Amino acid sequence: GCGECVQICPGDLLYLDQEEKVSIRSSRECWQCMACVKCCLFEALSPKLPYSSADYGGTLCPYQGQKKINWVSKNKGGRVEKYFPTKQF
Repeated sequence: GCGECVQICPGDLLYLDQEEKVSIRSSRECWQCMACVKCCLFEALSPKLPYSSADYGGTLCPYQGQKKINWVSKNKGGRVEKYFPTKQF
């Protein structure tokens, strides 16, 4: 991996292993800020969503717009939901 997510993690929880793959030191300490997912240009990271959000096996991916990040979740059955933030950066 490129290591961008390792640098941006505010909890210093990520590291590159011997195969240059991103690993997490302690998933219990992660507060799900999604900074690592947002900065990944390769969509290499996708957080595990709570069952109530997308069933087990669901995914959440950010898509960078010009002034905001749009989020798309997909459950294991293929249902897609899009989330558009109201606050722009």
